[in-house]
Amino acid sequence: MIANDMPMAKPAYRDANVLRWLVAYTLSLIGDGVYFVALAWTAEKVAGPAEVGLVMAAGSVPRAVLMLFGGVLADRIGPRRLVIGSDAARCLIMFGLAAAIAMLAPGLWLLVVVALVFGAVDALFVPAVGALPPRVAPASELARVVGMRGLALRLGNNMAGPGLGGVVMATTGSAGTFAVAGVLFALSLPLLVAVRLAPLSPKGEEETAEASGTAWRDLVEGLRYARRHPVVGPLLLSGALSEFGLNGLFNIGMVLLTSDRGWGAGGQGALIASLGVGSAASAALLAVKGRLPRAGAVQNGTLLVASVTLGAVVFAPSLAWAAAFMALGGAVAGICGGLAQALIQTAADPHYIGRVTSLMGLTSLGIGPMCYPLIGAAVSQWGLTPVFLTGAGISCLGAVVGLSAAAVRKAELPRNGADLAA
Repeated sequence: MIANDMPMAKPAYRDANVLRWLVAYTLSLIGDGVYFVALAWTAEKVAGPAEVGLVMAAGSVPRAVLMLFGGVLADRIGPRRLVIGSDAARCLIMFGLAAAIAMLAPGLWLLVVVALVFGAVDALFVPAVGALPPRVAPASELARVVGMRGLALRLGNNMAGPGLGGVVMATTGSAGTFAVAGVLFALSLPLLVAVRLAPLSPKGEEETAEASGTAWRDLVEGLRYARRHPVVGPLLLSGALSEFGLNGLFNIGMVLLTSDRGWGAGGQGALIASLGVGSAASAALLAVKGRLPRAGAVQNGTLLVASVTLGAVVFAPSLAWAAAFMALGGAVAGICGGLAQALIQTAADPHYIGRVTSLMGLTSLGIGPMCYPLIGAAVSQWGLTPVFLTGAGISCLGAVVGLSAAAVRKAELPRNGADLAA
């Protein structure tokens, strides 16, 4: 258990310690957005449009493969050390690449190498930064922290990062844009160093023996722990099914839908923006309200509603109706995702939180993209409507998995700072 001695009366959005973590996290997200814009445009200039996909995909391979071991390291050496070290490494990578581009004519190989290295470092950073919320806020404030994190994701990764990257790329070129990404990572470092973490309780004899084993043993123990946990296991499986069902519809299906309906790239942008607005609204709700009663049942109920709503986009008679479906689906899905993260992080044993967090990250970064090739092939074979309905059905199955677990249906977020027992 975490010996969480933080002031309980203070909401997370007024807690200086939480805000330090949040600002550092937001700066890193903006840096990520700037980096990806710079990488894509530099690849296009160096090699051409066909190679952009190769460079952008290169980083996802080590990120997915090494993510679980990043969770193991977060539990073995502590998330603070790992998040500070990996963020410092990302900063150095950006400055080094900026210098190389300024002095040399970069080749495609250099961009691929940087993408691979950055993806490997990201595999350490993502589970470590995700494991910090239970250590910076009491359990009763985790839902607020998750909501604030959701707002940071929308602001930093989806809006400010790409926007800033585009402006800097147009005015200073590749070297300047990578340097700006490095500066953003550098600015987050002192804030991360200043974040105060609540200590973990002493480990029992069995946990100490586990920690002295190999990293592989720790990984296997983490997988076994997640599978057996009455709340964590069903929620992870439910999330994996929903990601597999809906992720491809968001990223590939919407392109094909807008093309088929004649709404064009502007229509696709409107749908994605509507989804983002809905998600941001639900994140703000969680950040302000903090706790929703009957959180486990509500989480899976909202997953069911979100699955049906987003699948129904294919029946929208106009772009305006489709945007409305997307906004509603995004809002409901945002509540679902926020509650899932809060429930998992309050239910999981803190000594396993890095490994559990890495499993959550792998679900979205690894399992979701697996369906991308299937979506295009399926639409070509059967058309849009069956594919959208199938994706929504798979996601609905995730809700059924969650609701079928009694521990999940009865799961509640704590009313005070006491951690939930695993």
